[in-house]
Amino acid sequence: MLAKKVDVDKTSLKELLALVREGAEVLLIEGDRAVAKITPVEDKQTLTHPRTLGLFPGIWTSDDFDEPLPDEFWLGEE
Repeated sequence: MLAKKVDVDKTSLKELLALVREGAEVLLIEGDRAVAKITPVEDKQTLTHPRTLGLFPGIWTSDDFDEPLPDEFWLGEE
């Protein structure tokens, strides 16, 4: 993957996204310090594929997970 160092004070967001769309990994530099990294999404399907149940054994949700919370919760009453 092509890596580019970019000064955040001299580059617009559109320019950064153009580099990422070309496949570059962009390292944002402020002064002489790296502050962030922007990388392309490897596979567009990772954003849209359905979730698979059972990937994390031991995690559970209660039967009333999606039930509305009582008014006491919203009003701060005990």
